[in-house]
Amino acid sequence: MRETTNTGNSYSSSYRWVVLIAFMLLAGINQMLWLNFVPLLGQIQDRYGVSEMMATNLTVCFPLLYVLLAMPSGAMIDRRGYRFTIGVGAVIMAIFALFRIYTDSFWFLLIGQIGIAVSQPFILNGITKLSADWFEEHQRALATGLGTAGMFAGMALGLALTPVLDEELGLQKTMIIFAALTLLSSLFFLFSVRENPAVVPVQGASQGPVAVSAPGIMESPEGAEPLAGESTSSLTAFSEMIAIVRQPALALVIGIAFLALGFFNGLTTWLEALLSENGVKAIDAGLIGGAMILGGIAGSILLPGLSDHLEKRKPVLIFCGFAGLILTVPVCLSGNLTVLYWAAGFLGFFFLPGYALLLAMSEELAGAERAGGAAGALMLAGNAGGVLVVAIMGILKSDVSGWRPAEYFLFAILALVCLLAFWTRESFRPGSASERNQATGS
Repeated sequence: MRETTNTGNSYSSSYRWVVLIAFMLLAGINQMLWLNFVPLLGQIQDRYGVSEMMATNLTVCFPLLYVLLAMPSGAMIDRRGYRFTIGVGAVIMAIFALFRIYTDSFWFLLIGQIGIAVSQPFILNGITKLSADWFEEHQRALATGLGTAGMFAGMALGLALTPVLDEELGLQKTMIIFAALTLLSSLFFLFSVRENPAVVPVQGASQGPVAVSAPGIMESPEGAEPLAGESTSSLTAFSEMIAIVRQPALALVIGIAFLALGFFNGLTTWLEALLSENGVKAIDAGLIGGAMILGGIAGSILLPGLSDHLEKRKPVLIFCGFAGLILTVPVCLSGNLTVLYWAAGFLGFFFLPGYALLLAMSEELAGAERAGGAAGALMLAGNAGGVLVVAIMGILKSDVSGWRPAEYFLFAILALVCLLAFWTRESFRPGSASERNQATGS
């Protein structure tokens, strides 16, 4: 396996924040393009004369293609580096955003969305590798949290900004604006991001990535296990997936992601239907969903930083799970708007940062050299869980009991997440005192 050695000044460079901001912008734009047709689905059906199922393909194609491409993109990140792979995704996204400008045809919109969906795993899977390359252990979860906050911000903008622009400017001009933003964010990433020059490759090694804590003293990450002697350059997507899931601690984290992201996708997909049973109007349901995402943005900035400060991942992850379970109850069962806004906001604040923690744990357990594959496996599981939970919730809806069985299903998922979180391995690897001082500038 190709290893990397920290020469001692890689984490002190302020340039790491430029790299992270470039990723946040690119990932946010990608998520915005994914969801910007959601508030326009009724208009899309009327304008192009397509069915509801055909119109929803504009968004459903994203999780389906993510499941197919998560591991190939993760393997590419480990073989070719995150800058190359994310750059490929940025170019694909920019090209297919242009297809959507031709709004006279539904098929051009669909082709554009499919192309952007292809780019998504190549972009999003790079966050853990980027964080491991530029950020010391005591800032790594914070960096991953900021990356996911950028994703959540893009989701919020896609849902809130699109109908406003469409009403004021029309669909074609709205698509032109989004294409311009996509092109600018892609160019900014391509011209501003480079991999850390202070991380020196060590050829011919057989274990995980190493860090220098003092001149000539190398430390292997605790919990990163070798992939049966295989190097990242020789791994295929399938063999890397098999090697990753053979590590019990990492497989457990991926299993939790399957359940947790499945829960989130199920809740957000059916939120309007769940709330309507309690007398909540559609416009209020949209605002409640927005409050949850805004809470997630704030929480993804603060809670991973707290995890870094405590030098613990496991207790914070357990807390996120229990907070999610407690706060989901009023979101599903209450009809009081004040309660719903606060509960949804706090649900986002306390539960969604668990996504950043799971990503950070996947990198720490797999090692930086396998971070791309680990992130790909985690996101594959999360998207597969989302597709499955959404489908099961639709099946569980009853003419007699309404959505109540589906709500109990969500509660059961979160209870299982809490239980499994107790069995996870503490993955935080404390760095040297000198690295901590460099990371904080002291």
